[in-house]
Order: sequence, then C-alpha cells, then structure tokens
Amino acid sequence: MQHIDKSKQSRTTLPGVLVALGIIFGDIGTSPLYTFNAIIGEHQVSAPLILGGLSAIFWTLTFQTTIKYVMLTLDADNHGEGGIFSLYALVRRRAKWLYIPAVIGGSTLLADSLITPSISVSSAVEGLRYFDPEIKTIPIVVAIITILFFVQQFGTNRVGRIFGPVMLLWFSMLGVFGILSLLGNLSVLSALNPKYAIDLIVYHPEGLWVLGAVFLCTTGAEALYSDLGHCGKKNIRISWTFVKIMLLINYFGQGAWLLSRNGQTLGGANPFFSIVPEGLLIPSLLLTTLAVIVASQALISGAFTLINEAIRLNFWPKIRLIHPTERQGQIYIPGVNWLLWAGCLGVVFYFQKSSNMEAAYGLSIIVTMLMTSVLLWVYLYYKKKNLLVLVGFIIVYGSIESLFLAANLGKLFHGGWVTVVIALVLIFIMLVCYHARKIRNRYLQFDKLATYIEPILRLSADNEVPKLCCHLVYLTVANRPTDVEHKVIYSLFEKQPKKADTYWFIHVDVQDQPYTMEYKVSILEADKVYRVDLYLGFRIEPRLNLMFKSILEDLYKSGEVHYVNKYSFSKNKLTPGDFRFVVLENFLSYEQPLPITEQWIISFYLFLKGIGLTEAKAFGLDANSVVIEKIPLSVSTSKIQLKRV
Repeated sequence: MQHIDKSKQSRTTLPGVLVALGIIFGDIGTSPLYTFNAIIGEHQVSAPLILGGLSAIFWTLTFQTTIKYVMLTLDADNHGEGGIFSLYALVRRRAKWLYIPAVIGGSTLLADSLITPSISVSSAVEGLRYFDPEIKTIPIVVAIITILFFVQQFGTNRVGRIFGPVMLLWFSMLGVFGILSLLGNLSVLSALNPKYAIDLIVYHPEGLWVLGAVFLCTTGAEALYSDLGHCGKKNIRISWTFVKIMLLINYFGQGAWLLSRNGQTLGGANPFFSIVPEGLLIPSLLLTTLAVIVASQALISGAFTLINEAIRLNFWPKIRLIHPTERQGQIYIPGVNWLLWAGCLGVVFYFQKSSNMEAAYGLSIIVTMLMTSVLLWVYLYYKKKNLLVLVGFIIVYGSIESLFLAANLGKLFHGGWVTVVIALVLIFIMLVCYHARKIRNRYLQFDKLATYIEPILRLSADNEVPKLCCHLVYLTVANRPTDVEHKVIYSLFEKQPKKADTYWFIHVDVQDQPYTMEYKVSILEADKVYRVDLYLGFRIEPRLNLMFKSILEDLYKSGEVHYVNKYSFSKNKLTPGDFRFVVLENFLSYEQPLPITEQWIISFYLFLKGIGLTEAKAFGLDANSVVIEKIPLSVSTSKIQLKRV
C-alpha cells in the first residue's frame, strides 16, 4: 500500500509560497484597511494615541503572530494538519477536560468567520466614496461576497494559484505606499519603543478600548494555523517574513500621515487610502478590491478544515465533504460554505458599514486564541519543553491575551453579541455530539463473530425462513476482523431472521493517500461468511454498491465465491447473485431507562444526524440495494413481571 509523502507538503517552493500568500494571509493582510480607523474612531489625532497605537501593533504582531503562531504553534502539526481541533487531537489523551477548550475555541473561531469577509469587503468597497460619497456600497459588497463563496467549490489550491500573484502585488503596494509616506516623518519609528504602548494602556482615558481596536491587526493569526494543511509550515514562515515587513511599513506610513493631522479628526477619511498618491488612487482601489476578495479565504478554508476535524473527533454529525484537488488539506464542504455565505450577508445587512463591524470584530477570536494557548501549553508540557519556556509562556500569553480579552469585552454591547450568540449555538451542538457519542459508546457491545458462525450456517439452510437475497452485507465499525457489533447480531437473528446464501461484514478504513482503492478478504467460513476490509483514499467516494459488485466478481473469478445468479442474461457467463446492504439506524426505545438528560442529548443528536448525511448516502448506497432497520440504542434485556389473574 502506498503512503503519502509528508515531506512534500513541508517542502519550500516558490509556488508554495505564492499559494500561501493567496490562501493564508488574506485576513491579516488586509487589516491595514480598518485597524487605524478603529483605533482613531471619533477621537482627535494625537501623538500619544498614534505612537501608542503603532507600538501596540508592532509588539502585537511580534508576540501574538510571529512568536506564538508562526514559531511555536505551527510546530504543533498533526500529520501536516493544523487548527485548534488538530491540536486537541494531539493532547486529548492527556486529560479528559481538554475537549472543553477545544469546543469553545473551535466554535468562537467559526462564529467570528462570519464578520471577516463582511468587514474586509465592506472596507474596500467603501473606498469608492472618495469618488462618490452617495454611492450605495451594500449591493456591491453582496455581489463580491457571493462570488467569493461560489468559487470555493473549485478548490483552494486553484484559488491560491490565482490569488497568490494578486496578494504579492497587494503586499508590495502596501510597502511602497508606506515607504513614500514614512519618508515624510521618520520620527514615527520611535514607536518601536514598547514604552509608547504601555503609556497608551495605562494613561490614555480609553486605552483599553483602543487596545481592542489594536487587536484587529492580528485577528487572522488563528486562521494561519488552521490553514497549515493547505501550504505547509515552511512556506507559511517564509511568506510571513515578507508579509510582516510590508504590513509594518504600511502601518508606520499611516502613522506618519496621521501625525501630520495632529489635533484633527478623521472626518470620514481612511488613513489607508489617504497615503496613496492621488494619481494612483483608482489603480490602488482596484487592487484593494481584488485583495479583499481573498481576504476571507483564510477563515473560509479554516472553517472547512475545522468542520472536517470536528467530524473526525465526533464534535459534528456527518456531512458531505468534497476534496476538489489532489492535496489532502484541500476540503470543500457545500453545506458549511453556503451557511457562511448566508451569515455574512446577514452581517452586512445588520451592520450596514465597516465602522460598525469594527466595533464588534475580535471578541470571539480572542477567546479562540486563549483556548489555543491552553491546549498549546499542554502540548509543550508533554513535549518536555524547558521549564522556563513553560512558565514564560503562561506569564506572557496569559497576560497579553487576558488584557486583549478585557479590551474586547466592551464590544459585546456594540454588536459583538452577534458572534457570541452564534458561538454559543455552535458550542451547544458540539457538546451534544460529544456527549451523545460517549453515551452511545457505553451501549456499544462487540461479540466474537466466530461464536455465531454455526447459527449463521443453520439460518442459511433453514427452509422455513424466506430467503432475502443471495449476498447479505452489514457495515461494521469493528476494527478487528474477529469482532462484530452486538446490534448486528440482533438484526441478523432477532429483529427478523435474515436468510441469505452468503453473509458479508464490511469495514471501511479511510487512508491518508488520495487514490488508494484496495481491499482484503478474510474467509471466516468458505462460501458462507466473509469479512472485507476496504482501504479507500481520502479522495475516493465510497460507492460501496459498485465496489462490492467488483469484489464479488473478482472472488467469483478466483473461485472463492460460488453462489451465482443462475438466471443472469449477461452475455459473458454466470455472475454473482443479488445483494442487500443492511443499514442500522439507532433510536431511543421506551425499554431503555436512560436518565432524562441523556435521553434529551441522544434525541437532539439523532435529530442532528437526521438533517445531516445518512449512512446510506455517506457510503454511496443505492436505495434499491439497501434495507434500513431501526435498532434501539441498546438491546434491552430487562423483563417486567406481571401477575396473571
């Protein structure tokens, strides 16, 4: 069996760097559009505010983005994949409670992803008001967001190839315009001194609120980690070096322009567009519009990765996943894509303009960062990092992120409640799925299949039981070929005895390789009972109808299966007979005395499964070859004693 070469994913290449620019850095790369707008707000421009804001931006990007995410967190990869759920998968066996920060962090990241496309696109389109103050921007924003979500189905690898050169031009433009403005007042570089940031927090009357605005410069850092599987850590690190330099140059250029307006208010002017030479305003606006089209890509791709990880970790019901390219990290989830699209449009219509979104943006994402820090510390601890590193991590990031959390809590009443409510709904769903799985596992029993070989043979030969089909197939989750779920035995013998010529138990094992299509057959009883282990690559749609038919034909040709369809009209020769798949669906039985809380959790979980992907659809089974059976969550053995009168 072939294995995927993980080294290829981490190999540094120019195309890989360009793809990283196009996919990873859209969110954080367009933050200069609105960060200083949020910092200044309705305040008068003053040197302490500008220098303090610049200093806070520089040290936030250094500590929060560069050190924490680029240097530390990217090393916590799970077979090349990143994201808070991937990090949780690495440490979950260390402590049972770690699922709590994972669920909270994943939910808040997904919730905040509704604002990212909205604020990025709105900020750019509102630049058109420099030419026409009365222009209606919302229809344009809606059109761009719709196009952005529409192209997701073609794969982020292709999108990255298109958007990479665009983002290269974008970051180059940031640097060029920043330098042109910075040369007019180099004294602004004194903001590199952290004293200005400290003075802003301590002495400015609204320093904490301003810090909440400063946080906007690093909101894309979490998505940077979530998209690790798309580009590889080396490509991301090299790209970030270039991106950070260009971002800082532009921020300091905006600061130099603002210092020349000391004592004034912005009056609707955007510092980002204000440092652009007048003759280049139209080209820069066009490039800005192109850049914000990819500004949302990091969190959209990250949302797909998060949901995929959530499904694997049993935090989410099964839904349809598509791998539009050959790379394992490339995922497209239609349902999530269009739900995000609808949510983004709702944000646009509710907030109307980017300045309103700025007041709400960042509250959920700082919660995600705090939860990531908890899991990352556990990871570093069990990696046996130096004690000074572990203590320093707690002190530095506990202080920084707690301060940012306090700064962002003020956004709760300025629209931040929207993402909080959405996050709470997502947390609720994930916790239900997690605990429902735990409850189900308590009742999942495995039996030794060898114990039932003789009863199966007697059932197959029993003339009093009507024959259901030639080949009867059960899907099993038992990893060991010798085991089978008790509910399968219950269905086979007690639910309604099922007579067939041959009995099959199929186990599907998804592989890391994209195109693996292999199988192994264990003959438990010749011509009667078989176990098939299917090894399918992650890009292979499990069309079990066609696959099982192909396996039957192979085994028939090799002489390992002899039952055939004697009345086949095939022009070749006799073919294996008909087959039926039995799909077992759980329900809550009145015979099961579950506690009321567990009954409620299971009921809601079954409801979620009902609106998700059914087992039959998940495995590509045709309706005419499937028997759906309702099986109680647990087969009750309790009896009620009645007195006859």
